[in-house]
Amino acid sequence: MRIGLFIPCYMNELYPGASMATLEVLERQGLEVDYPLEQTCCGQPMANSGCTKNLKDLAQRFLRIFKDYDYIVGPSGSCVAMVRTHYAQFLDGEPGFDRLKERTFELCEFLHDVIQVETFDISFPHKVGLHNSCHGHRDLGLGTPSELHVPCTNKLENLLLKVDGLELVTVKRPDECCGFGGTFAVAEKEVSVVMGNDRIEDHLSAGAEVMTGADISCLMHIDGLARRQGKPLKVMHMAQILNGEVPHGTS
Repeated sequence: MRIGLFIPCYMNELYPGASMATLEVLERQGLEVDYPLEQTCCGQPMANSGCTKNLKDLAQRFLRIFKDYDYIVGPSGSCVAMVRTHYAQFLDGEPGFDRLKERTFELCEFLHDVIQVETFDISFPHKVGLHNSCHGHRDLGLGTPSELHVPCTNKLENLLLKVDGLELVTVKRPDECCGFGGTFAVAEKEVSVVMGNDRIEDHLSAGAEVMTGADISCLMHIDGLARRQGKPLKVMHMAQILNGEVPHGTS
């Protein structure tokens, strides 16, 4: 299968390490991965700000660039949810859009559901707390929302349990929002900070050395708060753990 690698614009600019880890995780599974250089933003910031004209242009561009790949895989639940859930108002009826929706996956979802990875052949001897970001958890179904009060499944957790030496800790509120929310963190910064600090304390109380998740935007928010306050919590994207990388500052 031929994979079109969809790297969100902010990851490309700010987190090249997590972006490269995504590529390497896929290549370690023997997949042919192509990175279209002409890709740009998926349009999520425009959607959050009501700039629908700009969003339509970006949606059409995304379809044109990625429509011929067997699968489109990206390391961001919120950006993938943008394509699968919110492009329809602009692209319904466009040739190739139905296929694009069906074949666009978040990285962990792709590893878990499509190619069904059995082992990663890596070791990560650390206590890890999992942050279930809102878009991936609820829009994409990466896990079962706790508010449904039904037996829970979690695709990210299932993948982490395949990593040798990794100890997954149990937090009290496993799918509570971190407070980032894109423009929310700007418009309601005080509330956003309180929510982020709550997530940090929940993970630290559970004994986590590392927090991980499928959305670098949420992890960026958490990491910034933890660093500024000198909290002993390291933050890594799921791709970096599944790629066998070590937490920054350790050996």
